[in-house]
Amino acid sequence: MESFLVAINAVIPFLCYITFGYGAKARGVLEEDFLQKLNKMVFRLLYPFMTFYNIYKADASMLPRPLLLIFAGASILILEVLLVLAVPKIVKENPRRGVIIQAIYRSNFVLFGLPLTISVFDESASSVAAMMVTVVVTIYNTTSVVILEMFNTEGKTDVKTILINVLKNPLLQGACAGLLFFFLQIKVPASLLKPIAAFADMTSPLALFVLGGTLHFNAIQANLKYLVPTLTFKLVILPAVILAIAYALGLRGLELFLLIAIYGTPVAAASYPMAQNMGGDGELAGQFVVISTVVSVATLFLWIFFMKSTGLI
Repeated sequence: MESFLVAINAVIPFLCYITFGYGAKARGVLEEDFLQKLNKMVFRLLYPFMTFYNIYKADASMLPRPLLLIFAGASILILEVLLVLAVPKIVKENPRRGVIIQAIYRSNFVLFGLPLTISVFDESASSVAAMMVTVVVTIYNTTSVVILEMFNTEGKTDVKTILINVLKNPLLQGACAGLLFFFLQIKVPASLLKPIAAFADMTSPLALFVLGGTLHFNAIQANLKYLVPTLTFKLVILPAVILAIAYALGLRGLELFLLIAIYGTPVAAASYPMAQNMGGDGELAGQFVVISTVVSVATLFLWIFFMKSTGLI
């Protein structure tokens, strides 16, 4: 029951933001044209603050074991390569290819991983989890830009075009600035850090609010052939494979749980505005976020229950 409540408490805020947006649109308070413009604003202006702040605030003294960092980073990159090779052979529409690839490997580790880890292992594990967030999110933000550019609406795969668009991407620019400040130990004055933190904190709620307002439930049935296999693979099969490999390599306890938090949490909320603004199938991306968030209440509970009952954590 405790594990179930942890999963419920992690999911409910997401569903509240989405429901609020859907209700505002249904009551005619907001028009979809305005929400689309707001979506662009979130992507171009707010997400850079979030990526910068998540990296800037990391504690360099609380690094996880090198084996865990290497495995987490390498497994994400290897998975991405495999997906880039495999998905285009199965999915024919270019805008959906990038969205499906991103949905499989990119999880909401920032907003789910930390509360889940603290709930299961208490506050003593928060610093290690926060450092893992920095590493994982940096990889997510960098590679997702490249992948979505590879499979955009126009189908452009020109290396020069992709590179230019990657360098111009707001999320990557925020991440690069964060890394620069982090490694050079540049201190941001408190008077500036406070509004930066506020902008970072409002990013995900506003993105999910917009997602709720632009969600079309009548389109879900048409996308079931993508939603069911993708989310089954993401939330059940992939975490099981990663858990088995990590255990064989000697990772234990908190380390194993952090990998489940990376691979078994819902599709990242950021994947929706990114797809919407970078030529991907935004509607499908939004459905991945919403449905995976709801389904993860059950799957996360089952993963936590399994790991506790087998003594893995």
